[in-house]
Amino acid sequence: MSKHTVIDHDSDTSSSRKADRVIQIESWNRDKGLELAKAEDLQLTDGHWQVIDFLRNRYLEQGDPESAREIAEELQAAFADQGGNKKLRILFPGGPVSQGCLIAGLPVPAYSKDASFGSTY
Repeated sequence: MSKHTVIDHDSDTSSSRKADRVIQIESWNRDKGLELAKAEDLQLTDGHWQVIDFLRNRYLEQGDPESAREIAEELQAAFADQGGNKKLRILFPGGPVSQGCLIAGLPVPAYSKDASFGSTY
């Protein structure tokens, strides 16, 4: 039995229509975000909420990304003036993409975590 986790990705998890994506994620609210963060041992600050809001807005506008790296690069660019990846990793030690999307109530992109290499986006 393999020790490696394989993350299966359904490439059709979000609609191409923005209105459909709004319906897909409308059940999430800040209280659910707080609950999810607590389960991840995170206490959310304004910095966390900025990233969560960015991720949710990005998903609503563009849907699923091609890869976790795509969102990671967008986050780096959007938060470069606040410390970029270094700051994002402090806020989300489990990975700004994987942990951020989880808390934001969004589908976590495929291959956000690669246990075999110990990497996390």
